Amino acid sequence: MRPNIITEAGVSTRLNQWWSSTPFITSGVTIICAAIYLVCLLVGYDSYAEICFLPSAVVSHFQVYRFYTSVLFHGSLLHVLFNMLTFVPLGTELERIMGSVRLLFLMFLLATTNAIFHLIVAFLVAYNPLYHVSYLVDECSIGFSGVIFSMIVIETSLSGVQYRSVFGLFNVPAKWYAWILLILFQFLASNVSLLGHLSGILSGFAYTYGLFNYLLPGPSFYSSIEGLSMLSVCVRRPGFILCTGGTTYGQLPTHSNMSTPPSALINANFLRNISSWMPSRRTSTVQTSTGQEQEDPRFPGRGRTLASTGTEPTTREANANLHARHTAANAVRADATVTADETDTFDEELKKLVAMGFERTQAEVALAAADGDPNVAIEILMSQQD
Repeated sequence: MRPNIITEAGVSTRLNQWWSSTPFITSGVTIICAAIYLVCLLVGYDSYAEICFLPSAVVSHFQVYRFYTSVLFHGSLLHVLFNMLTFVPLGTELERIMGSVRLLFLMFLLATTNAIFHLIVAFLVAYNPLYHVSYLVDECSIGFSGVIFSMIVIETSLSGVQYRSVFGLFNVPAKWYAWILLILFQFLASNVSLLGHLSGILSGFAYTYGLFNYLLPGPSFYSSIEGLSMLSVCVRRPGFILCTGGTTYGQLPTHSNMSTPPSALINANFLRNISSWMPSRRTSTVQTSTGQEQEDPRFPGRGRTLASTGTEPTTREANANLHARHTAANAVRADATVTADETDTFDEELKKLVAMGFERTQAEVALAAADGDPNVAIEILMSQQD
């Protein structure tokens, strides 16, 4: 039997494979945060009071820029390392579902709402009539962990799992996962911003419960950004994921429709790690006033990469794909619905898998994770049986 090439690869090869599978925005944010820390380290910059999130400074001097500078700066090597190692798998999963531009907008939205929640909670607690805790408004917070906590809540809602593992030691109900992490980090680490993490959790739940729906633009907004000529270089990157096009995965779970069981959209790599978590999948839709089904803007589930087959294309194939992709992006489609032919193709392939003896729910999840490729879906299903 031929030996497994992956297991024999060196550390550098594995790291390269891991990094090359990271989408464009996720890798970009990671590089930016790491570069900012290294620059500060090299030039000896440590005046974090000028860029951290300081509630008193935001209110008294209207320093709104702190909403975003505080997210990108980190205080130590362990701080930035731990945050980025946590962010990469979360960002990768969400970017593959939402698309690159949509994830970038989501992180901007979460950074803004986290800061607003932080301000509200800090001033309410600091100046409550029962017991004053004035130091909260003068507490300086930096780091990406607030946004990460929001993404943990959103990704947990998307996964549809009932339980989550805490550091591989024990399982907890998924709905309490973020709260338990919040408590554990307060006891296990020093100089941890309780309000920063708490605000992230509140923003994540507000997003999943649909409280930010009026702030979310429609699919045409993302398509118009992807069609900008000045961003063509970014769009042509292999890791860039379009917000429109691709296989119909159905609606992902939200708390706005509690009658619908949670569903799952999991890629092939993720399936191997959490095969026991595969839940039932049903389509959750949003009805418009005309009775037509429309995409939920929170969980679109329509991101797609150029090289979704998992193989390296030739130069000619890559150029052809990039040209076709850029041309499609410039068309600026009015909505993100796929054609009836694509939907029929997905349903036909699903019926074939069911006819082969696979369970329908698992077959649907595997086919979605394989981006509609029945051969890849069969490999995923067979690996689950093994």
